[in-house]
Amino acid sequence: MSENILEITGLVTRVSGYTILDDLHFSVQENELRVLLGPNGAGKTTLIDMISGRYKPTGGKIHFRGRDITGLPPHKIFKRGICRKFQVPNMYETLRVFDNVMISLAGHRLVVQSLFHKHTAADHERVVEILEFIGLAGKAEYPADALSHGERQWLEMGMLIAADPKMLLLDEPTTGMTEADKQKTAGLIQRIAERHTVLLVEHDMHVVRRLARYVTVLHQGNILAEGSLEDVVANEQVRQVYLGQGKFGGA
Repeated sequence: MSENILEITGLVTRVSGYTILDDLHFSVQENELRVLLGPNGAGKTTLIDMISGRYKPTGGKIHFRGRDITGLPPHKIFKRGICRKFQVPNMYETLRVFDNVMISLAGHRLVVQSLFHKHTAADHERVVEILEFIGLAGKAEYPADALSHGERQWLEMGMLIAADPKMLLLDEPTTGMTEADKQKTAGLIQRIAERHTVLLVEHDMHVVRRLARYVTVLHQGNILAEGSLEDVVANEQVRQVYLGQGKFGGA
């Protein structure tokens, strides 16, 4: 049995008097691919915000790899080994695909310093390996802004991998994609999860069905249900609250 890499106890988030997360207890095991589901306003993105340090919780504790990271700023949480991907790709638009990954590999250096830094053969090989992994080796010389929407998402995932994180937080990475790109993205996430812990927020049930091993459903800032996708689908409370009807369709 794997140990928990992430432990959250009694997490509370209040904004302008409104409670978004309410005494949440949540954990993820090392090397696990966890899918986080829930209707709009359930607290999914807020939970990701708390873990990644984008905002500070009102109460409770977040421990990562046994260390308290509650309220730490994003750059310190990044250094602890947590990388986050937003719905909208974040990259250096006018730089080559290759350079975007190299900068992420260099991590600790500023962008300008990284571009003029003399990279080692090992650095170059690692970037090529990552580009092959994400399916963009053939577009290494393209500027990032020349990529399609799906390719941009894959590039950002490659940039996250280059930083060598212990855990990746993926917030609805298939939003706006074609069905073909969604399936390619699902396959990429599966391969990423072979080497990294992944917490995935996803709304497309076709993608969820392909990826889900263990699912957590949030509702009104707390856990409504957890278990295999089959167990969650069969949960009548989930069917009524999450979908508002007795049919488990798209999320």
